[in-house]
Amino acid sequence: MNQKPIEVAILGLGTVGMGVYKVLQMQKDEMPYKIGTELKVKKVLVRNVEKAIKKIGDESLVTNDFQSILEDPDIKIVIEVMGGMEPAKTYIMESLKAGKNVVSANKDLIAMCGGELLDAAKDQKLDFLFEAAVAGGIPIIRPLKQCLQGNHLTEIMGIVNGTTNFILSKMTQEGMEFEDALALATKLGYAEADPTADIEGLDAGRKVAIMASIAFNSRVTFPDVYTEGITKITATDIRYAKEMGCHIKLLGIARNTEAGIEVSVHPILIPSNHPLATVNDSFNAVFVHGDAIDDAMFYGRGAGELPTASAVVGDVIDIARNVQYNCTGRINCTCYKNLPIKKMEETVNKYFLRMQVEDRCGVLANVASVFGNNNVSIAQMIQKTRNGETAEIVVITDAVQEKHFNDSLTIFKGMSIIKEISAMIRVY
Repeated sequence: MNQKPIEVAILGLGTVGMGVYKVLQMQKDEMPYKIGTELKVKKVLVRNVEKAIKKIGDESLVTNDFQSILEDPDIKIVIEVMGGMEPAKTYIMESLKAGKNVVSANKDLIAMCGGELLDAAKDQKLDFLFEAAVAGGIPIIRPLKQCLQGNHLTEIMGIVNGTTNFILSKMTQEGMEFEDALALATKLGYAEADPTADIEGLDAGRKVAIMASIAFNSRVTFPDVYTEGITKITATDIRYAKEMGCHIKLLGIARNTEAGIEVSVHPILIPSNHPLATVNDSFNAVFVHGDAIDDAMFYGRGAGELPTASAVVGDVIDIARNVQYNCTGRINCTCYKNLPIKKMEETVNKYFLRMQVEDRCGVLANVASVFGNNNVSIAQMIQKTRNGETAEIVVITDAVQEKHFNDSLTIFKGMSIIKEISAMIRVY
């Protein structure tokens, strides 16, 4: 090939950044055939230059001066894998203004400012791609933006956090309590030292906001997403779920309804024969429903150095091809609608409610009366265990509006016969 190489810069050399560098080296000999010319890493931006040189072994590539990347006209693609809001946002915006295409894996930033970044790319007729921001190595952004555009998509439902899926899998398979499963996840490297973003549903919430925006062609940001984590799930809840023929999973759910977009992350009881119920350990999966395709599921490694790098490099190759044919900026923001976001209290769900109550006559009737007075229909009520003067009851409701269910909970909390509300989990 006699054509000039396409040069790229990598911002960040953490787990994902190092993975991107490795995959680009692994694919080096293939690039002339895949994009029509060589692809060359020219600069890697880091904080600690000496540490980075030891990692990649090439002093000429490493810099801590972003301006040197910005002012280099030969760098056509900037790969942002730093994470966080700043300076990542500033670096991306400045790169676009300088005429450089951008690939990012930054879910935090895109879930908050994706529209702004895509508009900036559109103004410059450049590409801003972010496949790796959701579900690691699983292709989902490109299918939603391109392959499934012949559909009116009405639902996206997925396991998009490997840490919580690993924890729930161990609780289901080995009867572990939450704290023990979290400790194991930390020991094996599936959970961060501070796992809050994972176990409280925040990480999944960001990913669902991104997917919903693309799927429904209307901007959804992270604050729009109702998030609830798995810290209150117990081995007892898992056991009840099994008896009901269900698994408990932390799902991100987005629905496009006539009244607006519903978008949430929370634990849910899902039938054991549903495809998502069989997704275990650190694997991710996204289930999509459209009017033409019906149901489709995307499954694979949702995180990790090389799976995430695979998605990043896929975007780099896509942009490099566009650079070769002078057609960058073909697909940018697809949010051409302005649909309302429904409040969680307006959504309709079924519920699993586990309570400790006084073990005496009339209690079940009182519980049923509270539900009935608040327009909540009971599908099933079970009493299984007794402990002294206390009995444990489980109620499964029919589909009801969440605000009516919450009104019932408020009353239960003030009743002397209700000793404890042990669990409340939505049912698919």
